[in-house]
Amino acid sequence: MILSTVTASAILFGVFAFLILMRVPVAFALGLATVPVVLLDIRLTPFIVLDRMFQSYNSFILLAVPFFLLAANLMNSGKVTDRLIDLARAMTGWMPGGLGHVNVAVSMLFAGISGSSTADAAGCGKILIPAMVKEGYDRRFSVAITACSSVMGVIIPPSILMVVWGGVMQISVGALFLGGATPGILIGLALMATVYGYAKVRGYPTAGRPTLAEFRRALRGAILALMTPLLVIGGIVGGVVTPTESAIIAAGYALFLGMFVHRTVGLRDLGAVLYDTGRFASISLFAIGTASAFGWMLAFFNVPRLLVSTVTAMELSAFGVALMIAGLFLLFGLFIDAIPAIIILGTVLMPVAQSAGIDPIVFAIIGIISLAFGLVTPPYGLCLLISAAIGGVNVVSVLRDVAIILLPMLLILLLVIVFPQLALWLPQLLMPDAFR
Repeated sequence: MILSTVTASAILFGVFAFLILMRVPVAFALGLATVPVVLLDIRLTPFIVLDRMFQSYNSFILLAVPFFLLAANLMNSGKVTDRLIDLARAMTGWMPGGLGHVNVAVSMLFAGISGSSTADAAGCGKILIPAMVKEGYDRRFSVAITACSSVMGVIIPPSILMVVWGGVMQISVGALFLGGATPGILIGLALMATVYGYAKVRGYPTAGRPTLAEFRRALRGAILALMTPLLVIGGIVGGVVTPTESAIIAAGYALFLGMFVHRTVGLRDLGAVLYDTGRFASISLFAIGTASAFGWMLAFFNVPRLLVSTVTAMELSAFGVALMIAGLFLLFGLFIDAIPAIIILGTVLMPVAQSAGIDPIVFAIIGIISLAFGLVTPPYGLCLLISAAIGGVNVVSVLRDVAIILLPMLLILLLVIVFPQLALWLPQLLMPDAFR
C-alpha cells in the first residue's frame, strides 16, 4: 500500500495525539507514531526511521546543547545565582514591588548566562519564591512571576532553542542570538511594568534603596559571571568561535569560576552536576532524534508542500501568515517540548514563511517566543510545574496570575510580528553577512 499525504498525516498526528493522551513521554510518542506508517507503506522500512535518528545526531552544532546545560548547572551549583540576585536587588529592589523586579531582573541576567529556562526557574525560584513569601508577597504571584520571567532564558541570548533552530534550519546561530536580544529585553521590561502594577494594587513593599558601596559590592561579586554572555555571543558574532566552541568555553569558564575563583564547587559536587547534565541532555537529544524521524516522514509525504499550497490559496498577507505561524507554535507549545516542536513544526512552516516573504530570523524569533509560552501554560508548562513545586502550591491556583502576566508578553510577540525590524536591526547591524 502507498499512503496519501492526508492519510499519512492523519495517522502520524492521530497516533501521536493518542499516545500523548495516554501520558506516553513526548520523545517516545514521536518515535512510536511513525511505526504504523512504516508498516503500512511499502516504500518504507524500520531502518529508515533509525537512519534518520542517527543522521540527526551527526551534527557538530548540537554538541552545544549539553555544554550550555553544563554551564547552567555549574553556575547554579557554584552559587552564581546568589551573586546575580544581589546585583538585581541593588539595581531594581528599590522600586515598588522590589523583590518582584529582582525576580525579573535576575532572570534576564541569568538568561544571558545559561540559555535554559528550566535552570532559571529552578535556580532562581529556590531562593526568590521563599524570600518573596516571607516579605508578604502573595504565594501565587511569587510562583507566577518566577515561572513567567524564566521563559526569557530561551529568548535572551545565548539560547539552547536558538542553537537547535540554527542547526536544524541551517541559519546563523549568531544572528539568531542577536535577533532575540531586543524582544527579550522588551519582554523583561513588560514584566517589570506588570510587577509595578501588582505592587501598586496590592501594596507590595520595596526591598530598600542600596547605597553606592552596596551596589559596587554587588557588581564586583557578579561581574565575572556577567562576562559569560560577552565571551559566548561576542565570540560567535566576531567569527572567532562556533556555537559549539562557545558553549564549551562557557562550561569551562563556569567550572573555573566555581572551582578556583569563588571556590563554591568541589570535586564531590562535580559528580552530581555531570549526572544532571547528562540526564537532561540525553532527554533533549533523544527527543531531537525521534522528532527528526517524525519530521522526515512529514517531508516524505509532502506535507510542507501541501501546507504551502493551502496557505497560498488563502491569499493571506505576510502579517496574516505570521499570526497563523505564531498561533500554531502557541498551540503546539501547550502539549510538547519546544525542541521537538521546532524540528516538526518549524521545518514544516519554514517554506510557508518563505512563500510569504517573512525573513528566516523573524520566523525563528516568532517561533521561539511562541514556544516559550508553552513553558508556563498547562498541560506541558515545565517552568510552571517547577515553580509551583518550589512554592508548594497547586498549578491550577496560579493560572489566573499567569494569564495576567502573560498578556503583556503576548503584546511583545505581536509587536515583533507587526514590526519585524525589532528582531532584525541588531543582526543586520553586527552580522550583515548573515543576510547575503
